[in-house]
Amino acid sequence: MSSTKSSVASKAVVYLVLVVCALPVVFPLYYAFVGGIMTPSDLASYPPKLFPTAIDLGNYASALDTIPLGRQYLNSAIQTGIVTICQLVTSVLAAYAFAFLRMWAKTAMFAIFMVTLMVPWEAIILPNYLLISDLGLTKGPLTYLGLTLPFLAHAFGTFLLRQSFLQFPLEVRDASVMDGCGHLRFLWRILLPLSKPAIAAVGVYVFMTTWNQYFWPLILGNDDQYKTLQIGVSMLNDAESSSPTLILAGVTLALLPTLALVIFGQRFIIRGLTAGAVK
Repeated sequence: MSSTKSSVASKAVVYLVLVVCALPVVFPLYYAFVGGIMTPSDLASYPPKLFPTAIDLGNYASALDTIPLGRQYLNSAIQTGIVTICQLVTSVLAAYAFAFLRMWAKTAMFAIFMVTLMVPWEAIILPNYLLISDLGLTKGPLTYLGLTLPFLAHAFGTFLLRQSFLQFPLEVRDASVMDGCGHLRFLWRILLPLSKPAIAAVGVYVFMTTWNQYFWPLILGNDDQYKTLQIGVSMLNDAESSSPTLILAGVTLALLPTLALVIFGQRFIIRGLTAGAVK
């Protein structure tokens, strides 16, 4: 009986510590959502109110009217969708080559491939911008190409998927080859269905990273019609600096997709990032 009580007490302590550690992360999200539905008087009150006395959903409509957040939502969705799909395709193909194909100096090539992760984005942003500008991809609909072209492949996704593919039983691979399975058929019909957690983890990571991009769309977006959502939230902050409720409403709108993706894709992230950790 005493051991049961001590076990319950230890679990209670663990959960209490986890709640305390989670508060600094959860509270800003909570206050952004609550502040977006507060009235200006509630948000400006002292001491600050943690719960609204009245709900004002008009803040979201006002935020959408102040700047073209709807159009910027579409721009962010197009950019993020293109980058996510293309990075998944390139990462899967590259990881398959590094895991299963016989190549000369494959280990050395993979090491060189991974070295690109050590190059900071700030070191190559100027050459990337000059290239995109020289190609004329900063005006009109071609801006979508400019926003996505430098991010269509990345070494992180290749590394993560390669680690997952290396755990695949070679006996199944050999059996499929004996049955007449080629590389593409084996990849599409056998390997990909069994690697869904790792692929989903890469997809979630790429989606979140691309959706939250700020600096690249900022220097590339000369046309307001092709600015992304993160730029729109910054514009909202400049236009409505005296209306924090509208700013918080815009921030909440920008957070919703990534927040939903983390909540519903958390198990895929954990399973994918731990793939290959234990043999």
